[in-house]
Order: sequence, then structure tokens, then C-alpha cells
Amino acid sequence: MRLLSFISAALVAIGASVAAAQSNGTVVEGPFPADLNGSNFTYPYPVKLFRFTSQARELEMAFMDVAPSCKVPNGKTALLLHGKNFCGATWEGTINALSKAGYRVIAPDQIGFCKSSKPDWYQYSLHQFAYNTVGLLDTLGVDKVTVIGHSLGGMLTTRFGLLYPERVNELVIVNAVGLEDYTAKGVPYVSIDTTTATEAASSYGSIRGYEQVAYYVNEWRPEYDTWVNMLVNIYYGSERDAYVKIQARIVDLVLTQSVAHEFKNLKPRTLLMIGEKDITAIGSQWAPPEVAAQLGHFDKLGRQVVRQLQDGTLIRFPELGHAPQISNPKLFHKKLLKWLDN
Repeated sequence: MRLLSFISAALVAIGASVAAAQSNGTVVEGPFPADLNGSNFTYPYPVKLFRFTSQARELEMAFMDVAPSCKVPNGKTALLLHGKNFCGATWEGTINALSKAGYRVIAPDQIGFCKSSKPDWYQYSLHQFAYNTVGLLDTLGVDKVTVIGHSLGGMLTTRFGLLYPERVNELVIVNAVGLEDYTAKGVPYVSIDTTTATEAASSYGSIRGYEQVAYYVNEWRPEYDTWVNMLVNIYYGSERDAYVKIQARIVDLVLTQSVAHEFKNLKPRTLLMIGEKDITAIGSQWAPPEVAAQLGHFDKLGRQVVRQLQDGTLIRFPELGHAPQISNPKLFHKKLLKWLDN
């Protein structure tokens, strides 16, 4: 009995220490240097910093916290999670739409990205990103959230929903990478040394060329340059060396931390929003042609994944690519808000 009491007390202590760790930080308001953590891109709303300790490092997680702009707020909070080639700022249109609909909107930059800290050594994992994000929510006093994630943020949304279902009102997954298990389908493992060299070669031309095909279905509008230049600014900014290495590790994360086999375990109601012309498939450039040909078919992936969800809905955009919230924001937000209101 004494042993059981000791074990019980130890578990309670561990639980208390985990809870404390979730809110071990503070929120700091600006103004901050223009080149905050290697990004001098101007965000559409004021940037705040969540300063906290993680993996024995003092870190800064940049975020925007936007109040409802309508007369009668709905009392809900939306959490927006960005993709690999994106930042919190790229959610500008979605922030505006949700704010007008009555939501408080929180849009963080994950550690390693954009205006957040770029530690030279860190375990970059979906679990750690989700844990950091819950720490931010705890510090802000936010309990439940509507989680909306795009691309890599869609993978993170899935992991967040698996780890913290009690914190979720609903999940929205937009053209997530990782809807399929790339390595299980035959993508060979490529070392971080190789992906570092690939990331270091990124330029305006290579980023625009890729986005034009995968994100915008070979269309290009002048406003898309905003997001290309945002990335180029970070790739060649004051934190270039760290950012390049981190982005290589993020590719490794996508290939080695698959969520493709876990959609069936998601408990919250979940919306998949899929631009079906998307061809994004991480690692396909290294795969044999017969493997690459089987990857990135989002017109099929959306239907496959929604069948696995316990409470899932699929909204298809047959003519749009990887970033429907940017390429057709009016249609995207109309569909999103209608589902959220149901």
C-alpha cells in the first residue's frame, strides 16, 4: 500500500510539473526590431512574443492575436497553423474572415520559422510544436480552439487533435502534406545533409516556379509575389544558416513522422478542404519515376482520408491547387464559415 501511495503521489507530481511546464512562459508586446529573428517582413497585425523555455533553450514564439471585429463576438477562438513555406502572415485573408465572423484568431509562427527563434539544435517534431502551441494557449488563458492548419500545419493540426482532443472544438485540415505515407509508398530516405544543400539553393526563381505549379495551377498573379518575397527574405536574411538547416530538418520531419495511419483516431469533428489540382508530395523528386507517379493525387487522397475519419466532412475545390485560401479566398472562406456555423 505504501508503494502504491508513493507511485500515486509521484504521478500526481509529474502531472503537476507537466501542467506547469505548459505555461512556463510570458507574453511580451512590441515594438520589436524590424528584423525579428531573421524576418523583416511586415505582418498585417501586431506581433507579440511568447517567451518560454524548451529543451533547455530560451525561445521566442511570434504570434498574432486578433480580436473579433464584429459587433457581437461568438466567444470562440480560432488557432491557425501555417505550412512549411508559409508564415502566420500568410493567413491574413483567413484572419480577416474569421475576425469578421466573431472569432478571436491566434496565428503563431512555430519555432524555427519566420519571426520565431531559430535554435541551432532542437528536436523539431510535431509533438513538440503541438506542446509549444498548447503552452501559448495556456499562457493566454485560452481553453478550447477551432484548429485550422494548412500544408505542414495540416499535419500539425492532426497531431494536435490526437494529443489534445479535449482542447479542440473542431479541426480543419487544408491540403495537408502527409495525407499519405511517402516513405511507405517508396520514397527513399534522404539525409539531412542532402536536404540542407537543396534548401540552401532556394531562390526567388525556384520558389516561384514550384509555387506556380503546385499552389496556383500554373497561374500567377502579382499578389503571389508577396509570399515568395517573404520566404526569400528569410532564406537570405540574418538567420540564413540556421533557417536553411531547420528547413532541411522539417523535410525529415515530414518523411519520418507520418500521421497518415492515424486519421481514424481523431475524435473531434473534422473538415478536410482539398484543392484537387495540388500535386505536392514531399520527397517525390528523389523517388523512382514509378513511385513518384503514384504520389500527390489530392483528388483521390481527400476521399480516401475522409472515409477514415470518425466525424469527417470533405469540401473539394476541383480547380484549385495547394493554397485554396490564397488563390480563391472568397470561395474558400464562404465554404469554411458555412461548415463552422453548422
